[in-house]
Amino acid sequence: MLNVMLIQKNVYILVFSVFPRKDDSMDLVSVNREKCVKCGFCINVCPGGVLGMTSDGPQPINRACIRCGHCVAVCPEDAIDNVKAPIADQAAVSKFPVLDAETAYEFMRSRRSVRCYENVEVPREKLLQLLEIARFAPSAGNSQSVAYVVVTDKEKLKQLTEATVNWMAKEVENGSLMGQYFSGVINHYRETGTDVILRDAPALIIATAPRNLARGRDNSHFALAYAELYATTLDLGSCWAGFLEGCAASGFQPLLDILNLPESNHVTGAIMVGYPKYTYRRLPNRRPLNVTWL
Repeated sequence: MLNVMLIQKNVYILVFSVFPRKDDSMDLVSVNREKCVKCGFCINVCPGGVLGMTSDGPQPINRACIRCGHCVAVCPEDAIDNVKAPIADQAAVSKFPVLDAETAYEFMRSRRSVRCYENVEVPREKLLQLLEIARFAPSAGNSQSVAYVVVTDKEKLKQLTEATVNWMAKEVENGSLMGQYFSGVINHYRETGTDVILRDAPALIIATAPRNLARGRDNSHFALAYAELYATTLDLGSCWAGFLEGCAASGFQPLLDILNLPESNHVTGAIMVGYPKYTYRRLPNRRPLNVTWL
């Protein structure tokens, strides 16, 4: 379920809520006894060891369900349902794998970090499409709980860039190990006016997670990686906003004041999004694969 709240002009916070937590009673799973062949697939794939086999078929044996829905999805007879991951909410797979290996390889390899954008607004519908696919990314223990702030207001974007540069300047003053690198970025920005932080992208997606969620940053990075890959199918480009993320992670108050996040959440990732100004006609290369077999 997607909830959208306007917190400032052209600044939206998007919260993807997980399936509602129902009573953790032992009537978690229902099994169609006529269909069930007691294959045990549902028991084997359950990450929490929730199910066990009885003479009547699979039954819950503990309350560690994380709402992943594996038990429902793996059943070859559509015989099982789970109140925390209902079969009605799980779309059937028409074919698997969805992509052949060659197509998937070229698709994933073709993504590039885009830092030059057309001066064209990205429709909110496309940004929502990106975040809709991001919510399907894996998360630790299926915790999910990632929320997004989407900034499209040009003045707000400029303020975020300026705040990040000011943070860099303070890091230089304080003798930060990154000071030498930051100095060049600061000078380029202040001498030329070039936005070296957000690259004049028309949209910025900021992932946030509860401060008390141990793997919130990991969850956010998985989700934003999904969004970055999917962006190319919508004719969009993206790039990780690493400088801004570092600024936010440091607790730099001027930047946090602009975002005006709930006290319970902190910034856990950010990407720029827009229409690429240029078309890349070659696949990127990387360093040789480094593998150790044990």
